[in-house]
Amino acid sequence: MPEISGENILLVGSVLLIAGVLIGKSSYRTGLPLLLVFLLVGMVFGTDGLGLQFSNMHDAQFIGMIALCIILFSGGMSTSISSIKPILTPGIVLSTAGVLLTSLVTGCFIFWLSGMSWTNIHFALLPSLLLASTMSSTDSASVFGILGSQKVGLKNNLRPMLELESGSNDPMAYMLTIILIEAITLGSSLSATMLVTQLALQFGIGGICGVGMGLFARWVTVFYRRIGSKTTAEDAGQATAMISILIIGAIFLTYTLTTALQGNGYLAVYICGIVLGNSSLPYHKSISKFMNGLTWLAQIVVFLMLGLLVNPHEMLSVAAVSFLIGGFMIAVGRPLSVFLCLAPFRKINLRTKAFVSWVGLRGAVPIIFATYPVVAGIPGASQIFNIVFFVTLLSLVVQGTSVISVARRLNLVDEESGAEHDFGVELADEHPTSLHTLILTDEHLNNGNTLSDISLPEGSLVMMIHRDGNYIVPNGKRQLKTGDRLLLIKEN
Repeated sequence: MPEISGENILLVGSVLLIAGVLIGKSSYRTGLPLLLVFLLVGMVFGTDGLGLQFSNMHDAQFIGMIALCIILFSGGMSTSISSIKPILTPGIVLSTAGVLLTSLVTGCFIFWLSGMSWTNIHFALLPSLLLASTMSSTDSASVFGILGSQKVGLKNNLRPMLELESGSNDPMAYMLTIILIEAITLGSSLSATMLVTQLALQFGIGGICGVGMGLFARWVTVFYRRIGSKTTAEDAGQATAMISILIIGAIFLTYTLTTALQGNGYLAVYICGIVLGNSSLPYHKSISKFMNGLTWLAQIVVFLMLGLLVNPHEMLSVAAVSFLIGGFMIAVGRPLSVFLCLAPFRKINLRTKAFVSWVGLRGAVPIIFATYPVVAGIPGASQIFNIVFFVTLLSLVVQGTSVISVARRLNLVDEESGAEHDFGVELADEHPTSLHTLILTDEHLNNGNTLSDISLPEGSLVMMIHRDGNYIVPNGKRQLKTGDRLLLIKEN
């Protein structure tokens, strides 16, 4: 089949998207992570499958950069500061020291493995650390895709902790990858002073730029709303679309400016998302839905592209050693780093630490980072790429299919939290009110089963009732039942 070109890219892309979405529907029944399905679809259509040719690492890296900016920003935008505040410190420790420890422990194992006569990899220490660093960050997209489809909630603030870790640990892995590539390319030794200095510089500049650009993006949206507001009333749909476009521009402006200043662009984009997501943003819910759809598209495109990029027959030569490396990361590297990082936090129990250790899923990001050694011309880069791809597949299959069962076995599933219902109602941010959901229990109905009989929070009014898939407009005579979900509007 001819190589993908400008003439057929729309045809091929549309076929891949439609096939991936339709096949991905089966993931809800099989328990496979949805993004793994898209990765496999890409492989089926690729060189060793139907024969689509795509082998340009530069293009793959560029597409991955765009997608990762969108994914990280969206992750930051959906991160509530109030929800992560209780687990802020352990989350940051996991996303920084945890990534570093995982890289060091796994890198040393790879270096030891390379010295064995029966293996077919022979990496020096720095390339071993480089291989480990590309795989050191976790990906929660597949995890929360599974939890969301099954409506499963987690106890002990696990969800915000995992969201914070997965959203903020990619920049750390990226910095380690770039620093090690520079050390190998320049032939210089990697000192602890150099590593700390580089990390501090990139974290410092990235953090400052992220906060600054988040405030700037917020100002731009306010400025946009004020333009012509006294003369014409803009349609809400158009305003939402235009503000969303402004935000997309801010995402890439944040990344490019931060990178130009020698900071970490990915960290800046994530922090920019947090600042903007926790601001009083006009049409916040509609913009969040737009960003959520754009994020899914970015993830799907990346996984399809990476599936096309890999040649499965090349992975066979490193399958055995990749299996050992992946097994080591799952059973030793990740748990060791998690337990060491969370050891000072006495309130985090053993079951929670065990679950965090298990949810060390690898995703698209490690494969994207694995293209950097190839583009830089690092010796053995093709082996690094194939090993990272194999380990990602192994992680998604082994860990991704067992997330829910492990959570249940550890008694960490919060059924009530998972059953929270979204009524799809949105209030303008300027209104001094907020929406809440109340699930009725037997205790609520002790004094009677009508709205006038139950005790509601002060200043609250019931807007709607959800029962057995039906939406009911409330009135004083409506009889309520245990399990009814009430949509409350409350004064702030």
